[in-house]
Amino acid sequence: MHDLRTLVLCSAALLLCAACSDGAANPKARGAYTGPPPQTLSCVPNLDGRIDATEIQPAIGVTLSYLVSPPGTERTVNVAGTLDSKGNHYWDMSVDYASDQLAHIEPMAIAGKWYEASFPKDAFVAPFDPAGSIEQILREDDQAVRLLGLASEKKDPSDGRTLLVYQQPVSLLKFPLSPGEKFVSTGTIQNGTLHGLPYAGKDIYKVSDDATGELKLPQLTFTQVHRVRTKVTNQPSVGTSTTQEQVSFYFECFSEVARITSLQNETKADFTTASEVRRLGIDP
Repeated sequence: MHDLRTLVLCSAALLLCAACSDGAANPKARGAYTGPPPQTLSCVPNLDGRIDATEIQPAIGVTLSYLVSPPGTERTVNVAGTLDSKGNHYWDMSVDYASDQLAHIEPMAIAGKWYEASFPKDAFVAPFDPAGSIEQILREDDQAVRLLGLASEKKDPSDGRTLLVYQQPVSLLKFPLSPGEKFVSTGTIQNGTLHGLPYAGKDIYKVSDDATGELKLPQLTFTQVHRVRTKVTNQPSVGTSTTQEQVSFYFECFSEVARITSLQNETKADFTTASEVRRLGIDP
């Protein structure tokens, strides 16, 4: 038994020695860890004071998360911002409101939408409201982002179908986006449908990029955002005209990182009460 045990031990030792001779288990034979190849980003901010079309691209199928104030909640805001000792703009929107809701915004191709026949095939779709019940139909090229119209997400929702097609697209942004740029764009709607009722009218968009500076959000800080003001005047063929101010903040490669919308018929550009505050972020 002693000789048999010795033979077994010696055989095991030979197997271990054979394993040691394999370079995969020899520490001296292992190569240095190189890791995976670095990921190449499709867009890298260069902070050159302008935003080109290539720095704002619709990320079809990519979901973005925004912290949004609840419907019907008014918020005190400071769209004017402050100036530091060097005269640079700064906006602090870092307060984390417990009542904020999380909205998921995902640009989509128009293919398969019930209203796709009313718009060009290369258009894309994004939610108009955080709930996604109304969708905006857009196109982008090297010159501008253009709004083609609006439609209800469902063909026949409980509050009635909506299909509003502009006879001429409305420019929401013009490239390059840079401070001092401003323009007015008008869209006319004929034979439209709004919540199941016939609609015709005119929408006037007055847009200006009037400042750059730092923007602080609850979970992110952007060093060089563009403040873009948009005043929208709705002139229905029947009924009273209304206006609304919207202040958006854009950052290279991230597109719109925050949006503040005024109450209806606001008279001040630097309004202090918002009907909706939307900020890029995640649920903590």
